Amino acid sequence: MIKRTIICMTLAALSFSAQAKVRLPHIIGDNMVLQQQTDARLWGWAKAGQTVRVTTSWNDETLSVQAGKDGKWLVKVKTPKASYEPLSITFDDGEPLIINNVLSGEVWVCAGQSNMEMPVKGFGMCPVEDYNHHVLDAAYSKGVRSVKIPSIMRAVPQDDAQCEWRQCSPKTVSEFSATGYFFARLLSRTLDIPVGIIEANKGGSRVESWLTKENLEKYTTDPTDSVEICKRWAQYDYHRSLLWGNGTFNPILNYTVKGILYYQGCSNVGDPGDQYSERMKILVDQWRSQFGLGEIPFYFVQIAPWAYDDGDVNGISGALLREQQFKASKIIPNSSLVCINDLVYPYESTQIHPTQKQPVGERLAFTALNRDYGYESVLYKSPSYKDMKVDGDVVYIHLQDNYYADAPFEDMQGFEVAGEDRVFHPAKARHFWQPGGGYWDEAIMITSPEVKNPVAVRYCFRNFQLGNVKNAANLPLFPFRTDNW
Repeated sequence: MIKRTIICMTLAALSFSAQAKVRLPHIIGDNMVLQQQTDARLWGWAKAGQTVRVTTSWNDETLSVQAGKDGKWLVKVKTPKASYEPLSITFDDGEPLIINNVLSGEVWVCAGQSNMEMPVKGFGMCPVEDYNHHVLDAAYSKGVRSVKIPSIMRAVPQDDAQCEWRQCSPKTVSEFSATGYFFARLLSRTLDIPVGIIEANKGGSRVESWLTKENLEKYTTDPTDSVEICKRWAQYDYHRSLLWGNGTFNPILNYTVKGILYYQGCSNVGDPGDQYSERMKILVDQWRSQFGLGEIPFYFVQIAPWAYDDGDVNGISGALLREQQFKASKIIPNSSLVCINDLVYPYESTQIHPTQKQPVGERLAFTALNRDYGYESVLYKSPSYKDMKVDGDVVYIHLQDNYYADAPFEDMQGFEVAGEDRVFHPAKARHFWQPGGGYWDEAIMITSPEVKNPVAVRYCFRNFQLGNVKNAANLPLFPFRTDNW
């Protein structure tokens, strides 16, 4: 009897100890990167009413917080300047829990669909260019760390996900998001500080996949009941609304980050009118509100050329989505769009995952370095259409953000012109300069022998059309049209 009593008391003590020990979300753990010089949020669960003490190694400061009735608690700690010095944090509610090898640096979210999700090792039949070189070079990227949030669907918003932070090395880099890694690598080496990326994305997802129930009900006709959602997209689960955001993005919303990188759009090709640009703005407003960090940067990637419309390279549904992305960049504050119309090889018309991922990530890094880190001499904008004037059978156009150069000087490829019949024909284009100034001074001159009275110009405004016009930063011209046909 006495023996049984002792055993029961021991089990009770162990049970109490297990309940008392503070629990952290998986994203808060060894090897994590904290956003530097800010009030970073740390959170978790404990016994209701229990006091949790949080002690940081960098200033030996202890903060206390009481768990609510639901056991949840959250505290903000002041983080130090970025460095490679390993830090630790102790969480104590009666039984200490220590996380180690924490770094202070810059933290960015990598969101979107498969071209953001695509790892350095590539997908099946979809390689990343220069893979072996990137694996070996990863030995010099020890300041880069990543955490991958599992792509899962949930009917209700989740506040945790099974994940862990990974240190970059030749052994681990193959699993990192390629676009995210190349962004972080350039940022880390330029600033000489740690950079962490949080990968919260899902291949094939639509912009609606990330909207909350409230926004879906207010702005869309998509169902918000999980059963109805699954019925609507029974065949293509990656198109489902709400569920991916609940399971894959919601777990990171308490984390303190610098900004968001986004590469998505392929699954919204075919959306009518301005629906995509409007919903993009709704999504960004939603995420900024959910993170509660103000108007954090939002930098996104225009979809690459691909043969949409069942392999029709000459269709324009993809071009219309790119146009919507360009419009979104104009209505979303503190945002910037990266053009990658030149980062597809001619043989990749049916490859939805182009192999050139390094320049994509680096162009995102150029944007952040200029806009957020004081590197004003880094040129990050792609040129875009400014205005047009017709003189007889010749069209003259000007570009903006060309940094005083439209290249190449001759044989510009990708232009088409049309007359009143709205039939577009390939056009010849070259740099034009006329002494004496005036409108035509330093313009692009466009002509076509098939069009005597041109009224409209298009540049790479097809599903898969590769041009060669770039600016002084060697960044490609955004596809555009001057008509609204």
